[in-house]
Amino acid sequence: MPRNRQVHLDNRPQGEATASNFKLATAETPPLQEGQVLVRHQFLSLDPYMRGRMNDAKSYAAPQPLGQVMQGGTAGEVVESRSPRYQPGDKVVGMGGWQEYSVVNAEQPGALRKVDTMHVPLSHYLGAVGMPGVTAWYGLVKIIEPQAGQTMVVSAASGAVGSAFGALAKARGCRVVGIAGGADKCRYVVDELGFDACIDYKEHKDAASLSKALKEACPAGIDGYFENVGGMVLDAVMMRMNAFGRIALCGMISGYDGQPIPMAYPQLLLTNRLKLQGFIVSEHMEVWPEALKELGALVGSGKLRPRESVAEGLEAAPEAFLGLLKGKNFGKQLVKLT
Repeated sequence: MPRNRQVHLDNRPQGEATASNFKLATAETPPLQEGQVLVRHQFLSLDPYMRGRMNDAKSYAAPQPLGQVMQGGTAGEVVESRSPRYQPGDKVVGMGGWQEYSVVNAEQPGALRKVDTMHVPLSHYLGAVGMPGVTAWYGLVKIIEPQAGQTMVVSAASGAVGSAFGALAKARGCRVVGIAGGADKCRYVVDELGFDACIDYKEHKDAASLSKALKEACPAGIDGYFENVGGMVLDAVMMRMNAFGRIALCGMISGYDGQPIPMAYPQLLLTNRLKLQGFIVSEHMEVWPEALKELGALVGSGKLRPRESVAEGLEAAPEAFLGLLKGKNFGKQLVKLT
């Protein structure tokens, strides 16, 4: 069995996360037991939710244990199998974590999923046709419940979730406006993803200024908002929400360092009779087959052209992850191992 390089969480962040919170390690890969498979990872998924799990605080999931492999999504290939469900050479996705290999119990429901790479590249199963894509689908379809002609807005629009949200909303006949950081990202959102408009939040110093830009981009107001950021961005959108608008709350990256995130206009929830609902996509596994089918069709047809930022080598994972938290990535952030 191969020796396995890993990235562990060595200590918890005090405020902002740093590279010193992580440690490279090497472990022996145990022999396979009956029903297990050995997966060689080709891509690691880096996602904002991982920052929250680095803290030892009450949340929707248990904290990342110290001295253990950082948890996260993986895509790779079965190299050895003692399960009739999988053969060497099968392409699979799972939650193998920040390491080169994982031993997986193939009998455990949801532990591994076989994927077809004929029409969809393997890496996209960690982004547009994976957890981020299903996250966008659930927030849009089950919480926002869009109607043709309505206006949808999404923050972090050029990322894995935002790009999928845009394609899904356009397919339902909506006007779609993105919020992203930087002129290059905004051009990509409009020119390649097909959004109707995109606002560069970096050009606005406060919520009032950003809200004015939203008024120009959304002349009929905002009916649905998919929230990834919080803070000033949420305040700006709230001022432009229509009565009976819906907000799907997926992430608050502005507060991942543990600082409070004030809401400037909570009274608008009442005066506009808004619905604001947080959700965790892993709690809604029943929708994954339907969502993945639609997302795969959008990618296969070219209607969704996801972009990726790819760091090379396991040792690059910590710095790539820290860059993701600061918005340095362009599209889905991955680590390529092979």
